[in-house]
Amino acid sequence: MAHDRHPLSRPALIERLTAAIMSVERPHPVRVAVDGPDAAGKTTLADELASAVGNLGRPVIRASIDSFHQPREIRYRREDSPEGCYHDTFDYDALRKELLEPLGPDGDRTYCQAIFDYQTDQALARTHDRAPDNAILLLDGVFLLRPELIDIWDLRIYVSVTPEETLRRALERDAVLFGSREEVERRYRSRYLPAQQLYHADARPLDNADIVVDNDDPARPAAARLSQSERS
Repeated sequence: MAHDRHPLSRPALIERLTAAIMSVERPHPVRVAVDGPDAAGKTTLADELASAVGNLGRPVIRASIDSFHQPREIRYRREDSPEGCYHDTFDYDALRKELLEPLGPDGDRTYCQAIFDYQTDQALARTHDRAPDNAILLLDGVFLLRPELIDIWDLRIYVSVTPEETLRRALERDAVLFGSREEVERRYRSRYLPAQQLYHADARPLDNADIVVDNDDPARPAAARLSQSERS
């Protein structure tokens, strides 16, 4: 991975990433992964890119892996383990079938961008839309560059933060969700952070990304586009 990244202003980062997205030419919708660990800033970045791409006149499909959760009984069948987090959290077959493959070279452009509400632990009624050929899908989430998905993306962005920064942000963001800061720290140290270690060992997302964004300081991020030799 390249190490000569220099800090950018936030607008400069968005401009650079938008230019990279717009440079991808396909006869079908361009499928962009915005990957990274929990609390890395993936959703914020994908929202910013969706706005920038839309302002240039391209149709945008904005989606999240969070809408493809498995039911809780599947997510926690290995209890509160990192293995369960990495292997059981999301329905990758449905993600490919309902969203990613229909937008690909052999797809009919009829897609569904949400199938499950993990907060209520209920399946959603599947509604389908039809994408124009020049649409751009921006999908954010964890574990997007795993072996089951790596071949399907047209552009792969990885948002990188240190484990320490992940935990710091989670303690601020998730205390209400999990009930206390102590419970946030327990979950992250026992489940989410070790799951990221499993992911990196299995999928090498930093090596397989097209662009890596250092986002420890969101106001002064850095980005590097990796060459093919750096990703091999």
